[in-house]
Amino acid sequence: MIKYALVCERKHTFEVWFSDSSDYDKQRKRGLVTCPTCDSKKVEKAIMAPALGRGARKRSAPAPVEAPVAAPDVAAAPAPEQVAMISPQEREFRAKLKELRDHLIRNADNVGKKFPEVARKMHYGEIEHRSIYGEATPQDAKELLDEGIEFHPLPILPDERN
Repeated sequence: MIKYALVCERKHTFEVWFSDSSDYDKQRKRGLVTCPTCDSKKVEKAIMAPALGRGARKRSAPAPVEAPVAAPDVAAAPAPEQVAMISPQEREFRAKLKELRDHLIRNADNVGKKFPEVARKMHYGEIEHRSIYGEATPQDAKELLDEGIEFHPLPILPDERN
């Protein structure tokens, strides 16, 4: 699975998961990738920073040397956290995402870990179509996408994790 930051012709930004980079290209050519805000089909990849793990794997370059700071116990100091300044537009966008998520949860059935199974049954007409949400592993999500079953991840905002 790969997550792309996308931007439409009206400069709305959003993120979408795809099974791989060729899946994005295929869906975009078929007009299936649209802006959730304005429904524009003129969508391009936005510049995004790679997500890097923090494990003690390979160290290709030494860490930059900083000026020495007198600290009695460096190991006890908490690690710095990422911070951001949020513009009023970003705050409004986040509020709308939260409102959308709350609406979806209020008006859909939680099928939990049976999401892939129930989504398939609805897609193939075995059961009546209704709004559902639940859990899917990355492998389940890839298989659903490969079968042409449309679904979208529920937005989770950083402040909801606290």
